[in-house]
Amino acid sequence: MALHVGMVTIDSTDPRELAEIWPAAADMQIVSDDSERVLLTGLLLRGDLDLPRGVRRVSEPGVGKNRVHLDLSTKDRPARVGRLDGLRASVDEEHELSGTVLADPDCIGFCVGAKG
Repeated sequence: MALHVGMVTIDSTDPRELAEIWPAAADMQIVSDDSERVLLTGLLLRGDLDLPRGVRRVSEPGVGKNRVHLDLSTKDRPARVGRLDGLRASVDEEHELSGTVLADPDCIGFCVGAKG
């Protein structure tokens, strides 16, 4: 019996604010928006698997390093990182070969690397 990923959910104290950053990070679109959750679509993962994504409201901000993060890739890493920086994502580390480590306004970390 196999397990399958049904959805990727990001916790946030302000789901609408983060829903502006994640579509820019990964070419997603907002498909549903209410006071508790914003649902996103459009990111194709390797193997043409299209998973639902959401940003869910929680009462407290993230603290410390998250144990799960997204590794994203793009053909133009400097341009994509610049766009994310303009949307209030912050650059935490820059690695010449592996990519850029960023955090969204709720301190949720993710990486943007070069598409190979």
